[in-house]
This record gives sequence, structure tokens and C-alpha cells, in this order.
Amino acid sequence: MALIVQKYGGTSVGSPERIKKVARKVKSFREQGDDVVVVVSAMSGETNRLLDLARFIHPQARGRELDVILATGEQVTIGLLALALEKVGCPARSYTGAQVPIQTDSAFNKARILSIGEERIRQDLSKGRIVVVAGFQGVDGQGNITTLGRGGSDTTAVALAAALKADECQIYTDVDGVYTTDPRVVNDARRLDRISFEEMLEMASLGSKVLQIRSVEFAGKYNVPLRVLSSFEEGPGTLITVEDEIMEQALISGIAFSRDEAQLTMTGVPDHPGVAYKIIGAVSDLNIEVDMIVQNVGSDGTTDFSFTVHRNDYQSALEALQHAAAELGAREIYGNPRIAKISLVGVGMRSHAGIASKMFEILGSEGINILMISTSEIKISVILDEKYLELAVRALHEAFELAKPPAGVTNSVAC
Repeated sequence: MALIVQKYGGTSVGSPERIKKVARKVKSFREQGDDVVVVVSAMSGETNRLLDLARFIHPQARGRELDVILATGEQVTIGLLALALEKVGCPARSYTGAQVPIQTDSAFNKARILSIGEERIRQDLSKGRIVVVAGFQGVDGQGNITTLGRGGSDTTAVALAAALKADECQIYTDVDGVYTTDPRVVNDARRLDRISFEEMLEMASLGSKVLQIRSVEFAGKYNVPLRVLSSFEEGPGTLITVEDEIMEQALISGIAFSRDEAQLTMTGVPDHPGVAYKIIGAVSDLNIEVDMIVQNVGSDGTTDFSFTVHRNDYQSALEALQHAAAELGAREIYGNPRIAKISLVGVGMRSHAGIASKMFEILGSEGINILMISTSEIKISVILDEKYLELAVRALHEAFELAKPPAGVTNSVAC
């Protein structure tokens, strides 16, 4: 007997028919003798509908009252799934985040989980019930309903799995696992059987939309085995686990990319202490996140400074940079809102040299110019013109032979 936490996203519970299908799938695990805790999102489109309602009443709706509204989406789903489970002969009990309770801080609309009370869940499991918990929500120390931000149901599931010491946390989505890259760009992209927490965290932060970053961080911190599976077809999915449990490490595990990038450059800045702070600080003060940063010091005592931001923040960042340039006496400011970021990710880089040079060679052979470069122990990222994105991803995927499984690795995974 195993204790399994399963999470079903909005598309998985997007209609009464799909909720019934989820109930039958959960029942099959219970019939195998497993204890099951299910975390669900609101039905597909429901959170957006509630948000639109709130902003129709008050265009700047936020804070406590918005959380009261948004949390109702998951409350509907847990009740419907509990009823569906009862209908197929499985005793079930539904819980809102406050009823568990899932204790959070008071950062409304983006709260963080502080602790989870597991006693009531364990009591229900001991009585043979399936427990259905609302994702995305919790309660603060003053009894206020809070929400965890977009994708927070993944975090709820992983946090519950950690608190309950579950054998596995299964995330059911509309894809059947984590791929070497987006199959919509590369037709022969391969589903990964296993990937390390560290690699998945990099993939998620670099543009892969399969899992929310916070949930991967949580799983890695508490060593919760995490599996990504499809709600709509059977299969082993992708297991996300500690690096030591992956017997054969691929040199490169995957290629992540993001189309939503913009680049800003300030040239001819007098090179003296505090310049970097004045440039980046002007942007950070607007709550704009800065990604890749490159600084080059010239022989004339000036420095050139380039960085990237999300494309939606380009205009605001450009205006902030113009004000900073006037104060610093910079020579020129220019930007490019049509760039893309491509990243090779793999723990195999730690023990292999030449990955970066091969990447640059491949891009050069395709006539693709690299605008910026950033590296870490298991990642190499480049910025290039957006028009070359798909060509670059396909060329790199082929050159690093990502369509082939690593030697000695089969496509089966022990569940």
C-alpha cells in the first residue's frame, strides 16, 4: 500500500464528464489498496471568469476580497469530485484550504505556505476515505482566505505530499510528461522518463510551462518524488527525482526557450563604483525583474551595460533607463523587444567540456548571431533574434541527438 497525492488541473476537471473520469481514475488507485489524497484546481476558465467579475465591479480589485472570490472556484470542484467519487462507490471527504488547514502568510493573491495540519486528513484516510483538497488556497493567522497565485495548485499538492510523507506526488495535466523540448516546435521531441529536480527547476524557470517553479522548489527541498502524467491517456509520465537516483545521465536533458524577452543596452557609461546599481536599481524600483546581464568595460574608461526583461515590461524599463542615462551621462540607449532566449539544460554538463563551443558552432553554421550569453553549472543560455528561435531549437535538438534516449536507458519507468 502506498500513499499517493494526485493533482488534477483545470483542463482535467473542465466539465462534469471529465470530473467523472477523474473519479474513475482515482477509484482505480484505491482499488489497488493505495491511500489517495486528491488536489484539484478550479474548472478550466473559472478563475478567469471570477477575476473578470471582480474587475467589472472594481477595475483594480486585489487583496483580501479578491482572494475570497477566487477561492470559490476550487470549492466547487472539490464538492463535485467528492460527489462523483461517492457515486462510483468510494467514500470521500472534501476540504477547502482553511479546513485542512493550510496555513499561509498574509500576502493576499500570492501567499506562501507556512504549515499544513495533517491530522484530519490522516483520520479520513484511516477510515478508508479519499480526501479531496482545494488547491491554490489557504488561510492566514487571522482566519482570512488566501490564494497562492497562478499555478498554486501544484504547490498545494507538493506541500501536502511533503507533510504527509507521501510515496509520490502525481501531477496530472494535458501533457503526458516533460519533453526534451516543445513538441510543437520539434516533431521528434522525446518524453523524458526521468529528470532531476535541479534540471526541472531550470527548465521551469527558463520557459517550460509543465510545472510551476514554486512546486518544483518545494519538491526538491523536501525530496518529494514528483511525476507528471496525462489526464487523458495512460502512460508512465516523467518522474522528477534526486540526481543520484538517475542511473544514466544524459549530457543534455532538454532545451527550454522563451519568446517573451526584450533586451536593453546602455553604452558609454562612466565606469565607477555603483554604476550597475544605478542602472538596474532604476528598473527594479518599478518591480521589473531583470534576467540576463552583461557588462563590458572599454579602454576609454566607459562601460556598456546590457540586460533582458520580460517583453511586457520593455517600455517601462526603457523609460526608467532613459532617466538613469541622463543622470549618469551615458552616450546611448537602445533596445530590442523582439528577442528570444534558448537554454541547454543538463546535469551532464558538470562532467563534460565543450558543450558551449558545440552550441555556438551549431548556431553559427545556421547563420544565427548570438546577442548575449549566460552560463551556470548545468545551463547555457543565449539570446538571439526571435525570428531564428525555431530554427535554432530544431538545429540544437538534432545536433545533440535529443530524440535518442541515453545509452542504457529504456522508455519504461518502474512505478
